[in-house]
Amino acid sequence: MASNAEITGLLNQWSHGDADAGNLLAPLVYDELHRIAQRLFRSERKARTLQPTALVHECYVKLIGVDVSWQDRAHFFSLAARMMRRLLVNHANARGAAKRGGGAIRVTLDESRAPEDDAGTDLLALDEALTKLAEIDKRKADLIQLQYFGGLTFREMEEVTGLSSSTLDRELRFARAWMKSQLT
Repeated sequence: MASNAEITGLLNQWSHGDADAGNLLAPLVYDELHRIAQRLFRSERKARTLQPTALVHECYVKLIGVDVSWQDRAHFFSLAARMMRRLLVNHANARGAAKRGGGAIRVTLDESRAPEDDAGTDLLALDEALTKLAEIDKRKADLIQLQYFGGLTFREMEEVTGLSSSTLDRELRFARAWMKSQLT
């Protein structure tokens, strides 16, 4: 696994037009994006039409087309989190429209409690709850998105947000509790 400094350096070189840096970066971030996508799909219904690899490819194509001055690895993955969320929601909306809601992707907020069966939370309900939370407290919604869709660790979230560990812990506990109340 590549170091944060290595990925950050390549991101900076790539954002300044170095195509070789982009070529070196691709395999380093691809594996991590794929791991995140697999986790997102772990609790999805068995009859799926979108696969983790397809999600990663679509996300990566969108990321390489973005004109952003990358700050670091965490910044890259936070944008990837937003893109994955949007792609999954768009896909779930398309499937829901085709099946009148019968094919919504199922997910869980706590990956350690990801169900093996079909008992996950509806992705569209999760997106709606995140949108409501953002109206009340955007920072808390962003933290859930970074953790769930971006797969960022607690330490990486500290770096991205600049929040202290105690503030981050308090914000996440509240956000998870609020989300759970909305989804049950």
